[in-house]
Formats: sequence, structure tokens, C-alpha cells
Amino acid sequence: MHNNLLSILSDTKTVYIQTHNFPDHDAVASAFALQSFLHAAGKDGRIIYEGDIQRDSLKRMISELGIDIRPAGSYPLTAEDKIVVVDGCKGNKNVTDLIGDEVGVIDHHQVSAPEDVPFVDIRPDYGACCTILHEYLSAQSAPISQRTATAMLIGINMDTALLTRSVSRADLMAYTDLYGRADVSLVNSILINFIQTKDLNFYRTALDRVRISGTLAFCYFPEGCNQNLMGILGDFFMSVQEIDFVALCAKNEGKINLSVRSENLKWNASMIIQEVVSGLGFGGGHSDRAGGIVQDANLFREEEFFDRFVRGLNL
Repeated sequence: MHNNLLSILSDTKTVYIQTHNFPDHDAVASAFALQSFLHAAGKDGRIIYEGDIQRDSLKRMISELGIDIRPAGSYPLTAEDKIVVVDGCKGNKNVTDLIGDEVGVIDHHQVSAPEDVPFVDIRPDYGACCTILHEYLSAQSAPISQRTATAMLIGINMDTALLTRSVSRADLMAYTDLYGRADVSLVNSILINFIQTKDLNFYRTALDRVRISGTLAFCYFPEGCNQNLMGILGDFFMSVQEIDFVALCAKNEGKINLSVRSENLKWNASMIIQEVVSGLGFGGGHSDRAGGIVQDANLFREEEFFDRFVRGLNL
């Protein structure tokens, strides 16, 4: 598979590696791994993104490992520039359609393969996009560097919640190999220290405002909450024994962001979020975790969305 990508890029020296908007650890680590893969093939990979890098633990990973990732606007992109998207897919609302020629997609979400992209590697059965890139790097003669292995091990841990969700055999094989190559002390430090004191107020808000219906936990943050922290709070509620499904909503810059978690096999998080926001926005992701957005916050009614989730789960 990786040889097909190199064949498409055979006449290209500089390749732009685009993550999904507001990238997380797996997206950045996957981009970093692809940059290493391309470098070994004599190409210059430049990592770009749209939105913000929100989590302090991710900023620390980037700083500690010296990952060169820049906003897309930092480069004067042209229509001829080649772009490969990692941990996202052309056509999804969380991947901005940048100026340039998108020639590749490497993703592990439940998405439809774009017809006009020559290289597509989408594996929704993989828990992390980093696992796909591990296979690419393993096929090269050059060994995986400690910096790259460290980033990838963090990415796999974050996206699989420490190997507790959506883990495939490939994820386990990649984890085992990367563990022996990575700076495990740095990995553990970043995984353990993933919130700051400023985040505690959001935990307080979550506990004060959470609504429970059967095994559903629903919470709305009217004062806002960034998307990555919403995922962390969703995992927090999922640790409650009686909760099987979590739906969090937050008003951010005139929009409503949604984050959902499911540990019940009969409740596909990606399908449910699409059903809930139908006619008002869009959503998608994995069977056990997904996200969505309502572009106009004025269309959001807390009680109505609570009822939509209750109906969607047949509670």
C-alpha cells in the first residue's frame, strides 16, 4: 500500500501533510510518522492544520519531540501543491478543503472513500491512525526513531484509551514494537498529566449539570468547552458503572460542538450522532466515539437535544 503512495508522489519533492482540524495526539503523531516515512524516501513533508492545538499535553508532546507543525496559512499553498490528509478524510466537515491537490487520505474513521483522490487507505477497524503509519514505517529499511516511536505510542494510547477501546490485533502489534523503541518515561508522563488545574472548573460544571436517563449521561456547557476536553470529560463519565452512553454539548463561538461515547454494542455512536443532528448539522466518527457540530447555536435547544438522544437510544 505504501509503495502506491510513493509512486503517486514520485515526481514530488515537497508534500503537505494535513491533519484534521483541531488535531489531537493521534493526528499529530500520524503526521509526524508520515513525515519520517517521506523523509526516508527523499521527500520534504510539511505538517499543517486548521483550527487550534487545544490540549496542553499535546503542546507538550510537540515541544518535547520537536515536531514541526504549523497552521496551513503559514505556507503559500498553490493549486499544484500535493496534500496527504492523515486521521481525517476529504469531504468531512472537520477537514478544511485547502488550496492544493489532495492526492492521499490515510484514516481510521468510518468514512466513505473519496472518488477523486488517487491514494486512499481507510481502515475503520484500527483503533489509531498511528497503527497504519507503523506498518508503512516497518516496511522501510530505516529503523523507527525514538522520537517518532514516542509520538506514535502516545497517539495509540490516547485514541484507544490505553488499549481499552477499538483495539485491533494490528494496534497491539504496533504498540509492542513501539514500546521497545520509545521514551516510555515521557510517554507515561504525558498520558498521566493530561489535565491542568484550569480544567477542574469544567469537571465541576459537568457534575453540576449532568442529566441521567437510564444509562445515558447528558450534559450541556453553555459557557463553552473545547472539543478535546469534551472527549476527556466523556471518558470520565464513561468510567461510571451505570453509564453506557455519554452525550456532551458545548456552545463555542456561535456553534454547538457535540462529543459522544458509547460502550454498548447496540448503540453506534457515529450513527446516533448523525441522527441527532440531522437537519441541523453534521457528525461522524467511530462506533464507540464520535463528534458533531451544529453551525448555528441559535438552532440548539438543550431539552430538545436531550430528548433526541433519549429517543435515539430508545430509553
